[in-house]
Amino acid sequence: MAENSPGSAGKVPGLYDAFVAVKRLIADKEDTSQVFTILEALGKRSSEKSWKKFKKHPNYSMLREQPPLMNFLCDKKWLSSLPEGSLGRHYYEFLQRENISAEGLVEASEKGFSGLRPLADETVEFHQRQRDAHDLWHVLTGYGRDALGELCLLAVTYRLLGNPGLLLIILFGGRHIKKLNPGFKFWSAIGEGFRHGRQMSWLPGVDWKEVLPRPIDEARSMLNIQTPAIYQDVVESTLKQGGIHFDEQLSAAE
Repeated sequence: MAENSPGSAGKVPGLYDAFVAVKRLIADKEDTSQVFTILEALGKRSSEKSWKKFKKHPNYSMLREQPPLMNFLCDKKWLSSLPEGSLGRHYYEFLQRENISAEGLVEASEKGFSGLRPLADETVEFHQRQRDAHDLWHVLTGYGRDALGELCLLAVTYRLLGNPGLLLIILFGGRHIKKLNPGFKFWSAIGEGFRHGRQMSWLPGVDWKEVLPRPIDEARSMLNIQTPAIYQDVVESTLKQGGIHFDEQLSAAE
């Protein structure tokens, strides 16, 4: 267990730990482990609710019998062999372009979770599946890994999984990004993410093994994934200033 994780104090992280983790995340947006600390601290009730919803989903039994999603997402040979233009091929190219891996989120979650809250194995497997799908959701929804894209995807994820910790990250992250980039419609883009998340199919119940080989436009259509037009416009409009600024730190007074 990481020395900096709240669990190292011998307790499940709570509200105070969530605020500390948000502060650390704003200071270093690449420190993804803080996200998992926040989700654990504030997500007990939403975690149980989303798990119960999954148990009632038509794909529940089939997905429980499948190998872990990571088996597919880490199989670079299989992903790269998928048809050009397919969701899986786009996902593979996304990982290569961003120089990231599916395993990276696993490492971050192991650092950020205390592991002290007792959960049934099947519940853990369900939440690991959503963790592992995060970058796949980036590709599917069209949100980039820039600071705004991450916040917009968290808005989508909140609509799908309901963890209030996501709202905390969005609130503080949105405030930070707005102060560093005045004059852009960041909150409108985030609001678009909330709307799209409410309107799309429930992604935690999707059979990704079946969807990954499909053309990405077909996958988006079948899952009612809409184009993030406001987000795209904001990203385009920030290019003149060199992109979206996030790493510069605000003073304590701000």
